[in-house]
Formats: sequence, structure tokens, C-alpha cells
Amino acid sequence: MTRAVDRVYSHIREAIIDGRYGPGARLGEVEIAELTSTSRTPVREALRQLEMEGLVEVLPHRGARVYEWSAEDLEEIYDLRMVLEAMAASRAASRIEGKDIDRMAELCDLMENAADRHHLDLVSQLNDEFHAIVRSAAASTRLITMLNAVIQLPLVMRTFHQYAPDDLARSCAHHRDLVAALRSGDEVWADSVMRAHVRAAKSVLLQALTAGNVQTGQAECETGDEGMRDA
Repeated sequence: MTRAVDRVYSHIREAIIDGRYGPGARLGEVEIAELTSTSRTPVREALRQLEMEGLVEVLPHRGARVYEWSAEDLEEIYDLRMVLEAMAASRAASRIEGKDIDRMAELCDLMENAADRHHLDLVSQLNDEFHAIVRSAAASTRLITMLNAVIQLPLVMRTFHQYAPDDLARSCAHHRDLVAALRSGDEVWADSVMRAHVRAAKSVLLQALTAGNVQTGQAECETGDEGMRDA
């Protein structure tokens, strides 16, 4: 049976990612307890977990609210993510199994097809699986724990919704290069490709943020796609 705190955590996290709780939105303990049919104790615990993940900010005497990211936050988080994702790719190069590389190559085909049809929600889902394979192949619990702390931002900021066609093409090309690097077992090549991949995503989001075009939440999604996720 699902623990109350897990149920509350899932409710809040999903609501932040899909935009029901937008940046800066107040997260009232009483209201959330009523919505999730729990007491305030599991709500507090869930909010503490989300604060550790960087999705929620708890202010003394003012309660909790959804975190609002600045350009400086985005730059710092993506720099950290670049180092960690590159390390994961490097470790994966000497550990990943052939069947997983074959699945990544298949995912490249599927992502490119979805991108051509502008099905960005599907691109997002496939991309999540692609990167999850790399992280799993890295075989490092500590590394995955640290990565979990810096992959929340792309989820909330709906990364793929900011991509122009050239940006999507570049992202797909990086995926192909990473598959080649992993298939060759070249740790340095895999590290280099992942660094370029994350740096490119960072550049797209920084430009969008500067231009005031960053969109978070379904209400702002013009294409009707849901769940724009990781770069």
C-alpha cells in the first residue's frame, strides 16, 4: 500500500511538472492535505523532499512555494548536469550491454520520426528512456542520486518546447554520436558528446529565458503537447 507521504509527494511533483502549480505558487499544507486526504504531517515531509530536489522553496514563517528559477540558476544547474551526465556516459562506455545500445539506436529512429511530425511529447518520452539507459549503464548509485537533483529543471521548463527545428536536429545528431561512441567503447568520445549535448540544451534555454519565451505548464503550450521533458 502506498504511504501517505509518497502519495502527497507524487501529487505535488506531478502538479509542478505539468504546470498546475506554477513558479512561485504557494503550496498550502492545509489545502494539499485536503486534496490528498491526508494530515499535514505527510505534506510537510513531502515538501521537504521536494525542497531537497530543488522544486520547492520553504520560507521561514511564510510556508512553501514552487521554486522560481533565474538565468543564474539555470546556468549553474546545467553546468553541474553537464559534468554528471558526461561522467555517466564515460562510465557507460565500458559497461553498457549490446542490447541496450541497440535499443538506444532504435530510440534515435523513433525520436527523429516523432520530431519530423512535431510530436514533442513523444520525443520527450523517448528521450527520457534514451538517457535513462545511459544512467543505468553507468552503474553508480551515487552518480544517479546526484543527477536526480539536477534533472528536475528541464522537466519543469518543458525543454523541447523551446527547440527550433535546427535545435531538434542537433539534439538527434548528438544522440546518434553518443550511440556510436558507446558502441565503440570510447569513454573520452562518449564524455565529449554528452558535454556538447547538455551545453547545447543549456544555450537554447538561456536564450529562451532571456527572450522571455520560456514556457512552463500546460496552459502556455500552444501545440497541445504535454510533458515536455529532458534535453
